[in-house]
Amino acid sequence: MKITFLGTGTSQGIPVINCTHPVCLSKDKRDKRLRVSILVEWDDFSYVVDCGPDFRYQMLRANVTKIDGVLFTHEHADHTAGLDDLRPFSFQLGAVPIYAQKRVLENLAQRFDYIFEDKNKYPGAPSVVQNEIKNTPFQLKNLKIIPIEVAHGELLIFGFRFGNVAYLTDVKTITTKEKTKLKNLEVLIINAIRYKPHRSHLNLEEALNLIEELKPKKAYLTHISHYLGFHADVEKTLPKNVFLAYDELVLDIT
Repeated sequence: MKITFLGTGTSQGIPVINCTHPVCLSKDKRDKRLRVSILVEWDDFSYVVDCGPDFRYQMLRANVTKIDGVLFTHEHADHTAGLDDLRPFSFQLGAVPIYAQKRVLENLAQRFDYIFEDKNKYPGAPSVVQNEIKNTPFQLKNLKIIPIEVAHGELLIFGFRFGNVAYLTDVKTITTKEKTKLKNLEVLIINAIRYKPHRSHLNLEEALNLIEELKPKKAYLTHISHYLGFHADVEKTLPKNVFLAYDELVLDIT
C-alpha cells in the first residue's frame, strides 16, 4: 500500500493569504501546506480521501492519472470544495463513486445541485455515484475499509482504516469503543493543529497522548497550521516514532 500526502494543512493552508507570520514566509518546501487530503493506492486501485479546494492542483502535482473513488470524512469546505474538479475522472469513468455519511451526501447535493440533479443535467458537469456509508465496515475492491467515528467539536465525522493504516483528521475526541478499531496499526495518521488547545481539533500534546495510548508502530501528524511552527524545528521535538507529515510525502507500507 502507498499513501501520498496530497495536502497537510488546515482550512486556510500555509501560507495563509496576507499572512506575515514567519512560518507563512518560510522558504522550506515542507512548510508549504495545501488543504488536507491523501491518496491511498494498493494493487491497481486508487482512492482519494477528501477533495478540497486544492484538489485540481494536487492531482496535477502528484501526476494522478486515475482514481477509483473519493471517500469523504465530513462536509466542511476544506474537505469537499474541489468536487467539481472530479470532471476529468468523471469523463474517464462515466461517473466517480463517492463514499460518505448520509448527512454529508445531502449537504453535497444541496451545495453542488448541478452535479447531483438527474434531469436537464449540464453536459459538462461531473457525474458521481453516491454510496452511503455508516459506522460499519465496507468493501472497496479487495480491501475492507473500517470507518472510525470521531468528534470534530460537536460534529461526528469519519476517519478510515485501510488494512494496518488509519487516517484520522479533524479529530477532537474519540470514544473508547472507537479506539478499539485502532489496535495493532503499522501507521496512524492524525491531526495536530497547533500547541494551544483548540475547540474542535487535537493540539500537539493531545495528539501525542493519543498516539502513546494507541501505540502504532509509526505516526504521522497532519492538518497542521502555521502556529505549530517550522517543520524542521517541530520534528526535532517529537518522539522517535512520530513524524511531521508534509505535502508530497509518500509512504510505502508493506
